[in-house]
Amino acid sequence: MKKSIAIPLTISIIAVSFSAIFVKWSHAPSTVLSMYRMWFACVLMLPIIWSKRAEFRKIGRREGRMLVFSGLFLAMHFALWFESLKLTTVASSTIILALQPLVSLLGGFLFFRERTTRGAVFMMSIAMFGVALIGWGDFGLSAQAIRGDLLSFLCVIAVVGYLFIGQSVVRKLSHWIYSFSVFLSAAVFLTIYNLATAQEMFSYPAREWGVFALLAIVPTLAHIINNWLLNYVNATTISVSILGEPVGASLLAVWLLGEHMTGIQIVGGLLVLTGMFLFLMRQSSGVASKDKSSGVPAPTAEIP
Repeated sequence: MKKSIAIPLTISIIAVSFSAIFVKWSHAPSTVLSMYRMWFACVLMLPIIWSKRAEFRKIGRREGRMLVFSGLFLAMHFALWFESLKLTTVASSTIILALQPLVSLLGGFLFFRERTTRGAVFMMSIAMFGVALIGWGDFGLSAQAIRGDLLSFLCVIAVVGYLFIGQSVVRKLSHWIYSFSVFLSAAVFLTIYNLATAQEMFSYPAREWGVFALLAIVPTLAHIINNWLLNYVNATTISVSILGEPVGASLLAVWLLGEHMTGIQIVGGLLVLTGMFLFLMRQSSGVASKDKSSGVPAPTAEIP
């Protein structure tokens, strides 16, 4: 059966684009915002997890340790990125976040000896050039904005670590069990941090609790989809797809936050979408051809 990754990845990009908007709406500390996002997501997943509870027996010591480390990386990613969004603009933060493919390619080469084609690199370069254009007139020059840019870059390293761990673990577990376990691990790490730093945990208005819930429902859907897709593609493919987030988030920021995009940023957005579309179509074709020949989807499509 032909499997296409284009549709689920498109849904994932739309869902994750709302994340920056919700963070901008909140006045809660970044680590508290991240913590409740994870706890609420775990609660929402409980009915499905309960029906699949027998699968937890598949988690051995090695898998358990990797799930904990994956949760730690995810907790770091959210805490760093949410704080970045409070210090700089949506466009600047998401532009830097889009450096994921480069970090992922480097990590894939160093740790997994992964290779990719020249055509895929060319398509990625088109998208990355578009990303640079989007942020050309928006990178902040103040000390606060520079700090936000640095935090955004550090969160890139954290999320690539999370994806690479998932690439090896999710093949042994249901993506539901993997997602729940990692979210729970991240929630525990963030709770410990907030308790240790004496963050306010409960005295928030109803509006803030609404933002916590929105973060748990909408962008978290993207993470669940991506974890499922790791059964069929590698972490680099997921990272490239996230290049669409700066475009979606920037457009939403114009509409909902009153931020503005210049003409050069709009051109950059079109380049991002073009490069991303070509790359994803190539990856989708690779998965389909592997599926036809072997009957089993290759987790490293396009990687010889």
